[in-house]
Amino acid sequence: MFCEMWQDELMLECVTAGESHGAALVAVLSGLPAGIEITTDTLTKALEQRRRGYGRGTRQKFEQDVVTILSGLRHGKTLGSPVAVEIKNTEWPKWQTVMSPDPVSRRALLRDAGRGDAREVARNQKLTKPRPGHADFAGMMKYGFTDARNVLERSSARETAARVALGAFAQAFLDQVAGIRIVSHVTSLGPVSVPLRAPVPRPEDVDYLDRDPVRCLDPQTSEQMVQAIDQAQHTGDTLGGVIQVIAYGVPVGLGSHVSRDRRLDARLAGALVSIQAVKGVEIGAAFLQASLPGSKAHDPLYRGDQPAEANTGLGMVVRPSNLAGGIEGGMSNGNPIVISAAVKPISTVPHALPTLDVADGSPATGLHQRSDTTAVVPAAFIAQAEVALVLADALLEKTGGDSVAECSRNLWAYLDEVTQRNTFS
Repeated sequence: MFCEMWQDELMLECVTAGESHGAALVAVLSGLPAGIEITTDTLTKALEQRRRGYGRGTRQKFEQDVVTILSGLRHGKTLGSPVAVEIKNTEWPKWQTVMSPDPVSRRALLRDAGRGDAREVARNQKLTKPRPGHADFAGMMKYGFTDARNVLERSSARETAARVALGAFAQAFLDQVAGIRIVSHVTSLGPVSVPLRAPVPRPEDVDYLDRDPVRCLDPQTSEQMVQAIDQAQHTGDTLGGVIQVIAYGVPVGLGSHVSRDRRLDARLAGALVSIQAVKGVEIGAAFLQASLPGSKAHDPLYRGDQPAEANTGLGMVVRPSNLAGGIEGGMSNGNPIVISAAVKPISTVPHALPTLDVADGSPATGLHQRSDTTAVVPAAFIAQAEVALVLADALLEKTGGDSVAECSRNLWAYLDEVTQRNTFS
């Protein structure tokens, strides 16, 4: 996760453990202050969102995310101690022989030969045909494995369920301390994109987005995206797309320009690229900016007639545009933070791609695993969780504090100061 990639001294430290068909996923988040209000129901709802979306595979229909908060929470409030979460795998009984942590006999393995459908390799069979586009081949070479299952079980996007659970804690912290609200949506799916001037979702649109099958605010575009998914299913193919996350109410001054590991844009980009299938990131309108002359590529500052939202610290400072996506010089500038991510089509294609059998070098086709036609919709919600974790870390870095009340006092003392400076009175 992002927590392991950048700073030596993070405010929040995160780790996830578990395999796709293991007994459970486990996630630990340390560094959260005491007093964040959250319940198991909040996590359950977040995990349900991750499993939704038009074009998901059959696994989502029978797999349930049974979440248990193991530590760090009492009577609906965080304690300031590490939060530990367990998400049980309801399919574990089918896999406990093949995925057993302890050695098992060959006879026991021979008895456990089930498969999801006729195209799949039996789960007790050694996997020697790496799938193009997956971690299989590189992981087998790196770790010296002769069985791709030792790689694919951990590299699976199933691991993101643990990230979403931790992200729910981060989003609760951001909302309760700073009033930061985060929205995610799909801006393109396969050949279909939202119109250039389409309205950008705001926090009040979240309920609508949650109900939409492809998490798109524009009804006509949503219908076209659904049709594109249906067509891909019919032809036996998969689709990628672009998702966007917008964070509203982020105060000016999170992150820093002084060193690479503290730059907010770098931390956000690293977090999003860590999501399986994400291959690129754009902050604000970065690629449009690259094509514009400098005189048109930036967001001017003006003195406005009305003060901005109090939790941004902008006072009377206004900008007519947000091409920078709310980040300049590695720091939040008080405008909404806007970050987009390119999600590649799922690599497990029903008509399997050519590969090699690494056992003997013979030509082969990639093994088939149950998969989705598209994972763009859940990727939006996963990205929302990752953005929340980064912003929560940056907010704690700015405010410090062992409790929600202390973090809030520190933040508002800072905001009062910068707001006063920006009222020019």
